[in-house]
Amino acid sequence: MAVDEAAMEAMYEETLKNFTEGSIVSGKILSVNDGDVLIDIGYKSEGIVSVQEFDDLEEEPIGQEVEVFLEKLEDEYGMIVLSKRRAVQQRAWDYVVNECEEGSLVTGTIKNIVKGGFIVDVGVDAFLPGSQLDVVPVRNPEEHMGKTYEFRILKINLERKNIVVSRRELIEESRRESRRKILAEIQTGQLRAGQVKNITDFGAFVDLDGIDGLLHVTDMTWGRINHPSEILKVGDKLDVMILEVDLEKERISLGLKQTQDNPWEDIESRFPIGARVRGKVVNLAPYGGFIELEQGIEGLVHVSEMSWTKRIQRAADVLALGDEVDAVVLSVSSDDKKISLGMRQVEDNPWEVVAGKYPIGSLVQGKVRNFTSYGAFVELEEGVDGMIHVSDMSWTRKVNHPSEILQKGEEVETVVLEIDSSSQRISLGLKQAQGDPWAGIVDRYPVGTKISGTVTKISSFGAFVEIEDGIDGLVHISQISDEHIENVKDVLNVGDTIEARVVKVDPVEHRIGLSVKAAKVGDDEFEVEEGMLEGLQQGAELVNLAGAFDSAFGDQLDEWHPGDSAKKDEEEEKSE
Repeated sequence: MAVDEAAMEAMYEETLKNFTEGSIVSGKILSVNDGDVLIDIGYKSEGIVSVQEFDDLEEEPIGQEVEVFLEKLEDEYGMIVLSKRRAVQQRAWDYVVNECEEGSLVTGTIKNIVKGGFIVDVGVDAFLPGSQLDVVPVRNPEEHMGKTYEFRILKINLERKNIVVSRRELIEESRRESRRKILAEIQTGQLRAGQVKNITDFGAFVDLDGIDGLLHVTDMTWGRINHPSEILKVGDKLDVMILEVDLEKERISLGLKQTQDNPWEDIESRFPIGARVRGKVVNLAPYGGFIELEQGIEGLVHVSEMSWTKRIQRAADVLALGDEVDAVVLSVSSDDKKISLGMRQVEDNPWEVVAGKYPIGSLVQGKVRNFTSYGAFVELEEGVDGMIHVSDMSWTRKVNHPSEILQKGEEVETVVLEIDSSSQRISLGLKQAQGDPWAGIVDRYPVGTKISGTVTKISSFGAFVEIEDGIDGLVHISQISDEHIENVKDVLNVGDTIEARVVKVDPVEHRIGLSVKAAKVGDDEFEVEEGMLEGLQQGAELVNLAGAFDSAFGDQLDEWHPGDSAKKDEEEEKSE
């Protein structure tokens, strides 16, 4: 039967019309040689595809049906150009376009890291922004390479054939569901597993499988830490206790130290008062040093408890961080979580033997160490000072400042007047170590005795006359002359030598009354008359010599006197 050549030509032309570049066609494997696969798609020529594009090549591939992508009907050699890989990608893209939509879920494998994110194989390449991989910043992108996750399609661009996916949205949805579940069942006192998500200066945020809780720095350890990073780092897994739950604000307070034994329980039995302990200095404040006795247990040594004899101004003057020190427990409070320690108590208190060593009335020698406005401190031995009050420096002089009598560094002999070991005070007397010139004054100057003396001071009410070294008598203005005198200075001057007669002697009050007028009377005719004692009676204004000096020099100073405990701190501060 003869073949109609015209009909055959028409059929061939029709067949060619069925092949369109950019389409997927079926073909049959004819051979596999040197890594090339020869495929017949029913076109006028065969195409060649690299064997590397096949993931499903059979052991005996001859005759295997495959789908390929028709890239070109003819290349420069007249061969068709085919691609197995592009056919697979096209099918996947068609699936995404036809079967998926924005918001739907796909499974993919992260296969590459690119600028700004990752390339994910979801059948076709999709872009995963770096911020969409997890709810926390990704610190090590390489650890996600090759891992398969579920993703949500965020955007499909048909023109550019781009797909953007997110894993973070799925995690956030899961966390929201988990958060609702946790809030429904969480209770104060529960123990929960968590992971450190973030660290701040005041604490750490811990992920409780969907909801964050705050672990404050004060609830991390029973001991002392300056920053949470000292014991925690991001990513740490730990068990925490639920301390407080605010359902309305979805806030949870966590505790780590509460999962451990409280070291303050039975603290009184482990550190009884009076016990000697040893610890390390872990913190310093101006007022004292904190000593770590064991993990989570610290005691405070106040500066006042650091030395028996030295006045410590700052703890740093004595201690340094890391120092190992011995101390004695002074007080313990488990409720307040406080232990008071004393360092000086590990040594003998020199003041406990002071009373026996320096009995009242004994003569002692020492070096003048320092002055205050009201006295001088004398060092009797290292760490033991006594004080001489200005009133105990001279029998005869009104001392306004100790420098009038003493010099710093001078060795002096004094008498112990008073001892208070508990307050660490010794009162000393300088004048008491010397003879009292007023002793025997009545025998030396009985009433009626004539004396010759020098005017040492002029006052509105009279003149003071030195009758011997350190002893002054007072001539009242009424006893200077028989004539009326308005102003003492009109008659007498300092330095004048005068004769007078003793008209009164008071050894207790240290007073001697003199009369120039009476000195002009013979011994046989002299007798004490009422007028001679004018201004010299007991209690009369300004007759006492000390009072006279007070009047001349102004108001008395606010002074410390032996036994005056209220001035202790002031005297010590001024002595430094």
